[in-house]
Amino acid sequence: MRTVKRRQMKKTYWSVPSLSLLALTVWLCGCSGVSVKGQWQDGAPRNQSYARLLVIGVSPDWDLRCAFESTFVSQLRSSSTTPISSCQQMGAKEQLTRENVERAAAAVHADAVLATRLVSIAAAHGEGNSMDERGSSVYKPTDFGYGGAYGMPVTYVDFQTAAPLTSLKSSLHVSTKLYETHGATLVYTIDTVTKAQEIDSTEATLVTITAPTADRLRRAGLIR
Repeated sequence: MRTVKRRQMKKTYWSVPSLSLLALTVWLCGCSGVSVKGQWQDGAPRNQSYARLLVIGVSPDWDLRCAFESTFVSQLRSSSTTPISSCQQMGAKEQLTRENVERAAAAVHADAVLATRLVSIAAAHGEGNSMDERGSSVYKPTDFGYGGAYGMPVTYVDFQTAAPLTSLKSSLHVSTKLYETHGATLVYTIDTVTKAQEIDSTEATLVTITAPTADRLRRAGLIR
């Protein structure tokens, strides 16, 4: 393997309202160094499992959202659990609103909704590394929140582009929330944080995020 001299790294932090910056990382490799923490919502039932899940990647990037949902569905599926990607039920131009989510959930008779969004990304970058990364499109929040039902955005944002980076090692913090479809009640929250690693393939990073998240849901008894 070629050894490349690295210059001093400068650390930069972004905080974004969606999975859109996952496109910027284009992705981490392997499943090591991942922290997964689950928390029950106060008053949520702890003896209830869910069989039909509507899976949503909260991102304005349609292709990225669908890729994430497809990978997550593959990790959640079992003989007792039927996950359905929201991309199969909603068109590319349909916004992620409570009304559209409820319509999609009703269409597939979902008893729960899994909504995942990017909380933050920390990246160290600098000239002199072996990888040349392309820039990416992102949404800059103007007045934004996740107070909507099912964790959906309640306002929208300005579209901007990010400049290319010559090198990148990234750590992602992703939040997944499980809601009962009866009343859009939050039941359980999972925070998945990856260790900073070299960029690799999209598929590898999607598995890095979704596999331990699905395992945490099983360990909590929410899916089987």
